[in-house]
Amino acid sequence: MRCPFCGNDDTQVKDSRPAEDHSAIRRRRFCPGCGSRFTTFERVQLRELTVAKKNGQHAPFDRDKLSRSIFIATRKRPVEAERIDRMINGIVRRLESLGESDISSDTIGELVMEGLANLDQVAYVRFASVYRNFREARDFETFVGKMGGGIEDDLLE
Repeated sequence: MRCPFCGNDDTQVKDSRPAEDHSAIRRRRFCPGCGSRFTTFERVQLRELTVAKKNGQHAPFDRDKLSRSIFIATRKRPVEAERIDRMINGIVRRLESLGESDISSDTIGELVMEGLANLDQVAYVRFASVYRNFREARDFETFVGKMGGGIEDDLLE
């Protein structure tokens, strides 16, 4: 593993342990070249996934992009990072187990919506506002009205 600080190719693993519900290995590394320490994660990848976007383009699936969008939706919400990580791991496992290499962006969006609906209602509405491209307040009202279940009280907090 190359050192991210000095570019040295010869780094040493100092500690390894399971992470993320045993779906990854966390490794603490040391660079003898510059003395820096850093952490890497190793995950099983069942297949290379490609995202088929709405505009017809194809791009490699990016787990970090998925994580960023979910963390943005859950920002300042009372949701533990561990629960978010478990949700992300579950989404990635479901995508990999679909048996397809090309996954539509709609499929990914719907899995995220499903996960956030079970995790946090406000984060669900936040994500939906971007994913469903809400343009005005009426779009929010319609969406929240279809949800029911006291979400209005959560949104007013």
